[in-house]
Amino acid sequence: MYAVIRTGGKQYRVSTGEKLKIEKLPAGDVGKELILDEVLLVGEGQAIKVGTPVVKGASVKAKIVSHGLGEKVMTFKMRRRKNSRRHRGHRQSYTEIEITGITGA
Repeated sequence: MYAVIRTGGKQYRVSTGEKLKIEKLPAGDVGKELILDEVLLVGEGQAIKVGTPVVKGASVKAKIVSHGLGEKVMTFKMRRRKNSRRHRGHRQSYTEIEITGITGA
């Protein structure tokens, strides 16, 4: 069984036992169970339920594994012959979760 969920402005296709990195969740301690209820699609084999926009009664259970920072992304802007340069770096925060169960309505 798999599901398509929406969290942090992005959509993810998930199945049970899978680990993924999502946008940082503010109120989440490591080891805490959470329920993601914005399920856009639930499917198993040929049986697929598509929501409008979400599937009513469907949810995905997950466990928070860790929090961290992603890879560093460097930006460099330069204007030629103006002696103007800008060099910046950014590391995006993330929360790693493990999918423990999918409930389809």
